Amino acid sequence: MPPITAIQIYSFLHVASAFLLVGLTFKIFAKPNPASRKTSLMMGGILALLMLVGGFGLQARYELGFPVWLIVKIVCWLVLSAMAGMAYRKPASIGSLVWLTRLVVLIAVAMAYFRPF
Repeated sequence: MPPITAIQIYSFLHVASAFLLVGLTFKIFAKPNPASRKTSLMMGGILALLMLVGGFGLQARYELGFPVWLIVKIVCWLVLSAMAGMAYRKPASIGSLVWLTRLVVLIAVAMAYFRPF
């Protein structure tokens, strides 16, 4: 079995934390329980940080610089990281936040897959 490379570790960290962050965000959208607010926001912050570390680790290993598609992904990361907090602050607008989250995730995946710019 070949050894695990740093790129594989960063890729796993980035993708796994992205899946978990999106799942946590939609869980909060489904039921923004004020009793679990602190724990949920703390987990969201930790997952967002892990996603950032994995993404920048990949960026450094591939020596990409900062192409436009990567900057778009960073903006998507910022918006996604803020979604859980917005759900607790404005529970009446959760319907709009769900659609915005779907759009942000779709844009981020398209940027990673197609690298259009």
